[in-house]
Amino acid sequence: MSSSFSAGGFGGRMDPEAMWQAFEQLRSTFEKKVGTRMGRGDVRAAVLALLAEKPMHGYQIIREIEERSGGSWKPSAGSVYPTLQLLSDEGLITAEESNGRKTYALTEAGREVAAAEGAVPWLGDETGERRAPGAGAGHGALPKAGIELAQAAAQVHRTGTPEQIAEAAAVLEEARRRLYAILAQG
Repeated sequence: MSSSFSAGGFGGRMDPEAMWQAFEQLRSTFEKKVGTRMGRGDVRAAVLALLAEKPMHGYQIIREIEERSGGSWKPSAGSVYPTLQLLSDEGLITAEESNGRKTYALTEAGREVAAAEGAVPWLGDETGERRAPGAGAGHGALPKAGIELAQAAAQVHRTGTPEQIAEAAAVLEEARRRLYAILAQG
């Protein structure tokens, strides 16, 4: 990507088409990383952790995982429902049908397993500490922020005045410097 920028980075005058291409490359790089696939054990752990809080139906589980992972992980129905069936077969959950939907709840044995496993996969660490979506150690927080930044910059590029574009370029240059400063602290 660095070959797309002029020697002065965002602060120097650069070809608008090169800037657009750089943001498209940034967006596509982040989008590839956001769609991270989790393993079967992760779906199982997530389902157990959520049902330890309260009974839910399958699509509630899918939405909760997506929300709590900051959008970086949305398991498919094809992975959640077989996991629910497996947990039911193991005697860890029960299903109650109401209004055409099955609501799943942990059994006593399920509560014991959920407590023993402890870690919640959408956090990316072992603390079990709950964070707001998009915050903290979640794997999708930075790529999601990068995509949103690239979209905003592209919008300024397409519709902004020359003064607005120059101001946006200065903001991006400062953001780049601050990101490298974060790495330099480590």
